[in-house]
Amino acid sequence: MEKAILVGLDIGHDEFFIETMEELKNLSKACNVEVLGSLIQKKEKPTPNYFIGEGKVQELKEMIDLYDANVVIFNDELSPSHIRNLEQKLEIKVIDRTVLILDIFARRAKTKEAMLQVELAQSQYMLPRVVGMYKSLSRQKSGTGSKGPGEQQLELDRRVLRDRISHLKNELKELVKVRRTQREKRNRSTIKTVSLAGYTNSGKSTLMNTIIDHTLKQDKTHTFSEDMLFATLETKTRKIELDNNNNFLLTDTVGFIRKLPHDLIEAFKSTLEEINESSLILHVIDTANPNFEHQIQTVESVLGDLGVKDIPIIYVYNKVDLLDDIPVISRNNTILISAKNNYNIDRLLVMINEMLYKNFDVDLLIPFNESSIYSELKENAKILETSYLEDGIHVKAKINEYYYTKYKNYIN
Repeated sequence: MEKAILVGLDIGHDEFFIETMEELKNLSKACNVEVLGSLIQKKEKPTPNYFIGEGKVQELKEMIDLYDANVVIFNDELSPSHIRNLEQKLEIKVIDRTVLILDIFARRAKTKEAMLQVELAQSQYMLPRVVGMYKSLSRQKSGTGSKGPGEQQLELDRRVLRDRISHLKNELKELVKVRRTQREKRNRSTIKTVSLAGYTNSGKSTLMNTIIDHTLKQDKTHTFSEDMLFATLETKTRKIELDNNNNFLLTDTVGFIRKLPHDLIEAFKSTLEEINESSLILHVIDTANPNFEHQIQTVESVLGDLGVKDIPIIYVYNKVDLLDDIPVISRNNTILISAKNNYNIDRLLVMINEMLYKNFDVDLLIPFNESSIYSELKENAKILETSYLEDGIHVKAKINEYYYTKYKNYIN
């Protein structure tokens, strides 16, 4: 296990500074790094040479010797010259928050698409740093920040790296075409899509599995769920079949975090496009986290960057089983749940149904020679009563807007 000292520069403009430092600690643990201590400096702006002041660099060196640390992790993205100067001065490996997050993504990526997206983000991060980081990176034989493109990439020049980026983008384009074709096929059908979005470790995958348990489908295959940052990176979609025939597709997406590297957002944009195509978004919130309101702002900011607008949102306040006092929520379209304990999931499904499908109670008269209409309604609507009379099939049913428009000529 690597042993780290965390370093943060508080320039006074970030109201979430303390929270991001705590997140940096959790990110380090997710990379199997033991955090021995932290060093914080308040300063108006980073210094040109070491990012932090020279006095703090000396203090950091003393902490490294005291704790016998073998890596220093900064809470901000460092320039190549900062890393080079710090490593020469401290004689220890120095990485930043971006490298740490990219490393976690590299460890978690399982599908070909996720692996390509992570490698693309790593390569784009590396591109402006190749020349300045040759010396420092040559020592990174293993450990945090070395997972991903591989040792050989550290020896490549900018031209080869650009070629690799171009190749990765082309491979991803082909996968994106397949994903978009699948999405267009879904859009042409009458079934709606619901996307799970939220801060990392808010319980999206657990909620997805709990909703899967409520489906009428025989296949109730769960998605991977674990109490860790960025447990899942792959976008997963499952069909949810309910007893009222108002079925929908439920899609899980990668979690967000403050200071999520820009290259990573760009690389995962094709995956996150799923959210933009949704009929409804479930914004899952870790209510047990005292800073959940700040996390909501972060998620909404990223959704805005992705161009998400005019899509209805249900704010799903999760993990209420961990609370002694239930918070007062002022937002519209909210619900308190525990995905782990199955609390209020039935009510959530009712809310999803009400927001996805506007139902109409209708009486229809279907001619015998058009009985296929009745068969279609049996598959896709809730039949309340059926009578076979001389003039045709009399049907009382609850139908959604699509079928109301399609068969309005048959309504009595």
